[in-house]
Amino acid sequence: MNYKKRAALLIIMIASLCGVAVWGVARLRYHALRTTADWLQRLPTADSVVFYIDFAALRKGGVLQMLAGSKVGEEPEYKVFVMKTEFDYTRDLDAVLACFTPHAKYLVVQGRFDWNSLASYAREQGGTCRDALCRMSGSTPERKISFFPLRPNLMGLAVSPDEWAAADLQSTAARRRGLELPDAPVWISIPPAMLKTGSDMPPGTRMFAHTMEDADDVSIAMAPSGSRFEARLNVQCRSERQAAALAAQLQAITAMLREMIAREHQTPNARDLSGVLTSGTFNHLGTRVLGSWPLEKGFVEGLLGGG
Repeated sequence: MNYKKRAALLIIMIASLCGVAVWGVARLRYHALRTTADWLQRLPTADSVVFYIDFAALRKGGVLQMLAGSKVGEEPEYKVFVMKTEFDYTRDLDAVLACFTPHAKYLVVQGRFDWNSLASYAREQGGTCRDALCRMSGSTPERKISFFPLRPNLMGLAVSPDEWAAADLQSTAARRRGLELPDAPVWISIPPAMLKTGSDMPPGTRMFAHTMEDADDVSIAMAPSGSRFEARLNVQCRSERQAAALAAQLQAITAMLREMIAREHQTPNARDLSGVLTSGTFNHLGTRVLGSWPLEKGFVEGLLGGG
């Protein structure tokens, strides 16, 4: 074999090895982001509110149709976004896992994306793209939006004063808290420290929040239950005694709300929080407190903006 043939063969072998290496790295990267638990590893969840919405499941169950009358689809900016990017959440969005920190919002979004159209849209809005990472200005100066593909069907996105904050999602987050993932299409995990103030919570819920401020973890999931929905509370306490006391407190608050409404000669309304909060039931199992509130269709429609 002459020199030129040996050199050509060597080049082919090196190129093949490089191709295999790149394929292997890409495959490992994509494989590592296949589940919601994998996505969670990228989010800085310490002291953050974390929520998850399985839009594909809600779409299959007909829940997304409740959004048909909401203001989201009527916003001119949203209509322009759909036209420019060909992305419509009612059709193309499958799931969102997000955490809200005091300084930024981080999201992992699963769906069907036209990445070229998204990059073009960012540039049209005065933004720029570096390789696959794009950024653009939001509605206010402190809202800088940045995004990039984690996988072809998976977006890493951030809203932050830092215009390149989405880059934080390229690797495992350093500051995280242990979370159990509820088996439900919609759930939220609240750090107990946030429950101590309760300042951002709807009236009527603050008494419930304060009772759980010393717990280790608090999550609320929403799932179908027969012909309606159900909100399920799961509180991890530090001891069985704390769990028993918390369950008793929650039951007492629920009874007190019923009495307050009765004294006003009113009836709890299933379409608002008065009907939800007065229908809760609670019990403790070991160091856990489990609770549930039935959610009628009218309440869910109002919550989603359709009623």
